[in-house]
Amino acid sequence: MTDYFEVHERDSAARVGELRLADAVTTPALIDDVDTDTPGDCRHVLDDAGSHWHTEQADPAGDESLLTVLPHRGLPAGTPDEVADAFAVDYPDVDFPSAAVVSPDTATNHGSDAYVLAGAPGYVGHASAFVDAVTTVKEATPADTALYLPGVATPRNVATLVYAGIDLVDPDRAVVRGTEGRYLTTDEAYFLEDLDELPCACPACQQPRDEFDREDCVEHNVNALAAELRRVRRRIRDGRLRDYIEGQARQDNWLTATFRRLDQQYGYLAERTPLIRRADLSAASDDSLRRVEIQRFAERVTDRYVPRFDDRPLVLVPCSARKPYSDSQSHKQYHDAIKWRAHVVSMTSPIGVVPQELELTYPAQHYDSVVTGNWTATEIEFVSRVLERYLEGTDYPEIIAHVPGEGYRDICERVADSLGREFTYTVTDHPTTADSLGNLAAELEGWDRYPKREREHNTIRAVADYQFGEGAGDELFDDLSTQGRYPQLRADDADGEQLAALAQQYGVLSLTTAGARRWVESDVPTKTVEIEPFVPHGSVLAPGITDASDDIRVGDDVVIQGDAAFGVGRAQMSGPEMQSSTRGIAVQMRHTEEQ
Repeated sequence: MTDYFEVHERDSAARVGELRLADAVTTPALIDDVDTDTPGDCRHVLDDAGSHWHTEQADPAGDESLLTVLPHRGLPAGTPDEVADAFAVDYPDVDFPSAAVVSPDTATNHGSDAYVLAGAPGYVGHASAFVDAVTTVKEATPADTALYLPGVATPRNVATLVYAGIDLVDPDRAVVRGTEGRYLTTDEAYFLEDLDELPCACPACQQPRDEFDREDCVEHNVNALAAELRRVRRRIRDGRLRDYIEGQARQDNWLTATFRRLDQQYGYLAERTPLIRRADLSAASDDSLRRVEIQRFAERVTDRYVPRFDDRPLVLVPCSARKPYSDSQSHKQYHDAIKWRAHVVSMTSPIGVVPQELELTYPAQHYDSVVTGNWTATEIEFVSRVLERYLEGTDYPEIIAHVPGEGYRDICERVADSLGREFTYTVTDHPTTADSLGNLAAELEGWDRYPKREREHNTIRAVADYQFGEGAGDELFDDLSTQGRYPQLRADDADGEQLAALAQQYGVLSLTTAGARRWVESDVPTKTVEIEPFVPHGSVLAPGITDASDDIRVGDDVVIQGDAAFGVGRAQMSGPEMQSSTRGIAVQMRHTEEQ
C-alpha cells in the first residue's frame, strides 16, 4: 500500500505529485543522498541502505523525513531469468517511505512508494532501450508510486525524461560534468574554457568570468537542472509539456528519437493522456501529427462517428484560424452559400477532418497550427488517409470540394483516385470570392434545407458516438428532444427529463443521473466505477474504489455504482490507475443519488 506518494496533476505520462515526507517534496523533483554536500538547489532526502552484492545488509530503521532505498541487488536489463531468480531480493514490508531497486525484468509491486531503475545510465543514448525499460517498469508497478532514474538527468534531457514518466532524478550527472569542466544548459554542454561569458544568471554565475572555476560550474549545473525541473512542473500544470518537448528534444538526437519512440507506444501514452484539457494544443511540426490527442480524434471520427447527413451532398471546406470554425468570417460566408442544404466537413492539418457536429469537441476547437501556405508531404499523407477512411463508410450523393489549391486540392484528388469517387470543385481562385461562393451555391440548387431540429439532434447523437462509442447516439438518445440554442444544447427525453447537456468548452456531453441510468441499461459499453457502500459528495477517492473499467481515461464521463449510491462524474484518473492507486481523487462527482 502506497502511503507516501500521491499524484495531483497529469499530462500524458508526466505527473506533478507529492512525496509525502516530513517536509513534502513536489515531484518531478531533484533529490540527492542525505549525506552528500551537493551545491545548488537540491533536496537531500535520499537514504541508500546499501547493496547486498558486497555484503548482506540489515533492514534499515527508516525515517519519515527520508526516502530510504531498501537493501538491493541491481540487475541490468536482459539478465537471464535463472540469474535474476538466483539473486532475487525479498524486500521487507516497512512502515516508512521506501524505494525498491528493479530492472525491467524484475519490476513488480513490492509495496514501496518509489522504484529505482537499475542500470539507468546505460540507457542514455539508446532511445528504444530507454523507452522499453521505462514503459515496462511503469506498467509493472502501481500507478501511485514514483519512478526514480539515477545518474542520468541533465538540464537538456530532463524534460524528456519526465515526459516519459520519470518522477525523481538526481544531480549526479550534472555534478560529474561540472567537475570535468562542462558547463550545462538546456541546449548544449560547453567546455568551460570556450565560454567568453556565462549565459546564465544563477547565483553561481554572478561573478567575473575569470574567477569562475569548476566548483562554480558544478553549482551552476545543479541550479540549471533544478530550474529546468521548475519549468517542466509549470508545463505539466498548464497541460503544455508536449508542446515544449517538441522543441526542447531537438537539442539532442537521442531525445528526438526518444519522444518519437514514445509516440509509437500509443497504448502507453493514450491511457495516460486526458480526453479533454484547458490548454490549447500547439501543432508546430510534423511530429504533432503523432500526438495522442490528434490520433485519437482521427480514430474516433473514422471508427465511431456516424454521418447522419449522408443523404445530402457533402461539402468539404478548409479550416479557419478562428475556432470554432463556424465563428470565423470565412465559414459564415460558406454557410450563407450552403444554407443548411449540405453536410459540411472541414479539412485541416493536424486534425484531419472535422464534421460540423464535432467542431466544438476537443481538440477541434483547441489547436493552433503553423500556417506557411505550403503543406508538407507528411501532412498531405495524414489528412488524405483520414479523409479516405471517413468516406469509405459513407454514401453521399455528391462530394463538393470547396477548397483552395494549396494542399487541399492535392488531398481531394488523391482520395478521389483511391476511392474511385467523383469530386466537384467549386473554387476558381479563393474560397471566399464571389465567383467561388456563387459556384458553391449553384451546385446546391434543388436541395432543400434540413431543419434546425434535425441539426441539433444529429449534433447530440454525433457527440455521443464520439464520446461513448459507436451506436451510442441512437441507443442513448432514441427519443430525443433538444432545448436551448447551439452551442448551449440540452438533451431531454420525450417526457422532458434532462439526460445530458453539451459542454461548450470541450464539446462533450455531461450526463445527468437519468442519462447515466439509460447508459447503464443500454447495449453501449458503460465506463463504470464500483465503490464501497458510501454516498460520495464532491469527489470519490481512490481508496473507496473496488473496481473500475479498464478503458476509463482522464476526462471520461463515468457511472458511479455502489450499495449506497448511484451517480455520474468525470474521471480524474484512468481506470487502471483507479484500480491500483491507494491515494488521490479518482472521480469528480457531478450528480449523486442515494440508493
